This record gives sequence, C-alpha cells and structure tokens, in this order.
Amino acid sequence: MMMTNNTIAALLRPSEKTWAGLYDFGLIFAGSFLIALSAKVRFLLPFSPVPITGQTFAVLMIGALLGSRRGSLTVLAYLIQGVAGMPVFTFGGGFAVLFGPTGGYLIGFIPAAYLTGRLAEKGWDRRIGTTILAMIIGNVAIYTCGLFWLACLMGFSTKVFTVGVYPFVIGDLLKITLASMLLPLGWKLLESAGLGSKPENRT
Repeated sequence: MMMTNNTIAALLRPSEKTWAGLYDFGLIFAGSFLIALSAKVRFLLPFSPVPITGQTFAVLMIGALLGSRRGSLTVLAYLIQGVAGMPVFTFGGGFAVLFGPTGGYLIGFIPAAYLTGRLAEKGWDRRIGTTILAMIIGNVAIYTCGLFWLACLMGFSTKVFTVGVYPFVIGDLLKITLASMLLPLGWKLLESAGLGSKPENRT
C-alpha cells in the first residue's frame, strides 16, 4: 500500500528495497540505544519513586522523526532489551522493572511514540503550534499509563499526582519547547536543501 509519510526519516529513506530494510533496522537500533542513553540522564527525587530522566524527550522525538511504525517499534525494541536483562532502564534491567513504579511510564512510551509519529505523518511537526500539541498528546499517553500503574501500586488517591505528575511538569514543558523549535527547524533545513514529500511503501 502506497502512502505519503511526511516524516524526516521517510524522506531520507533509500528507495532500493534491501537498503531500505537496513535503513529501517539501523534507525530502530540507534533509536533504542538513544533511549537507553537518555534513561541514564536522571535526577532522583527524595519524595517520589519515579526519577526525572531524558527518556520522555527521546521517545517523543523518535516518534516524530521516525513516524508511528518505526517509532513504536523502536520503543518496543528498547523494552525487549530491558526485559531481557540489559541495563538499559534507569534502574538497570530485567522483567521486574516493569512491575515497579516506573513500569507504567515505560509501557506508555509505546503509544506515545506511535501517536506522536502518527501526527508527524500528518505534518504536525512542521509548525510550532501543532508540534506543541503533538508533544502534549504524547506526554498525556505516558502520564495516563504511568499514573494508572502507580495508582495500582500506591492506591487511587491524590498522592499519585504528587509523586507522578507535579515534579515533572516544568521539565516536560522545557522538553516540549525544545522539540517545538527543533522539529520545524529541521523541516526548514530540508526544504532549503530541496527535499520534499515522497511516497513510501508501508507493509
């Protein structure tokens, strides 16, 4: 099925099938490595079991740059690496991490990358206003999954918001602001180089 996918990764994708497959694999591998690195950029909070990390920014940017399919597969590859025991999570690796306080946020990365990528495919990452909205929607997906799991562990009360939302709002606003500047700028640079939309074969 031929579709026009207006993402930066789609524009740079080789047209030859073999190279295109290697390109996709390389993006997914590199993206999962980037998320792992961002997990180590952390700030521990004395009153919350959930640390501040760079993962949210990495996941949402990967979704916007790679698109819904590659973005969500990248996050899935990252989670598989962590579940397999590789120390890619903020607190190491292993299946047990998914049952800890950060487990819901980790699972939420998948729909967040997909939604951000899907909106990018519709051109939302080309303008500051719509980029902000796309990043907010991605953040909401992460918070929804994260808070639900925190509530299962801690009980459904306002304390969940105290430890799972409020400490991260300022950081998320800064990440959204940065993304809203970088993504439209990237498109302007591509357009100045004469690159435009092209069809991509999605299977």
